[in-house]
Amino acid sequence: MSYKTILVHLDHRPRCAERLDLAFGLAAQFDAHLIGLYAPGAPYIPSYALAEAGPTVREMLGQRRAERASQAEARFRDATRKHGDTSAEWRVSDGDADAAVRQSARYADLVVAGQPEAQDEGDLRGLADELALSAGRPVLFVPYAGRFAALGKRVLIAWDAGREAARAVSDALPFLQRAEAVEVSAFDPERGRRDHGEQPGADIALYLARHGVKVTVHRQSGAGYEVGGQILSRAADSSADLIVMGAYGHSRVRELVLGGATRSMLEAMTVPVLMSH
Repeated sequence: MSYKTILVHLDHRPRCAERLDLAFGLAAQFDAHLIGLYAPGAPYIPSYALAEAGPTVREMLGQRRAERASQAEARFRDATRKHGDTSAEWRVSDGDADAAVRQSARYADLVVAGQPEAQDEGDLRGLADELALSAGRPVLFVPYAGRFAALGKRVLIAWDAGREAARAVSDALPFLQRAEAVEVSAFDPERGRRDHGEQPGADIALYLARHGVKVTVHRQSGAGYEVGGQILSRAADSSADLIVMGAYGHSRVRELVLGGATRSMLEAMTVPVLMSH
């Protein structure tokens, strides 16, 4: 198994450059085709602005959008020339960012997206939440701070024996098989699922070992501390440069409800996080 088509979501945020470099690096590593999708989505426009100067506002936003799309394409083309051996493709979406990324994700093995930022507006505000639950593919979220040149050398798997975590492990196998060290960490297993078995983490470690993964098992009791914080703390202690975990939650009409650990990681991640639902 390998990643042969990688989709990277691009927008106008400054961190796109880091995300793009990381995506090209992954495409080269896995000999994959890279799709760059510029999908900033619709901006939030206050109702009073539309009422007072609707056509003018829309025209101004349309011009700014076209300029930003042109700038993003120029950066992508420059990166393509820099990484001359990588197969790459450019796409632009003028519609809803969620729908555009989901549609392209269906035909990719891995999606690379950005961590949500506090200043996000319009469609970008909830994009990460939606992708975590509805992309249908593993999503690699890149933090909005830091550089990540050594991605995937030391991997931490946040293991709770659930369906989502099992899917995430399977989806992450191309990373795990190349990693120098992989740690399966079971957090508060005594309060968790019966699916852990007598030795939490042992069965998934055997599964990974059969796939040639260099794996160790760690069990941690947090004495009531929130699991997301425990995961980040363990990642720092183990010098992990990638976290693999299941994305928990559900989507309703006009409402998105994420699990506590999923929400915490999207808000406070310090290294890239691969999530599957």
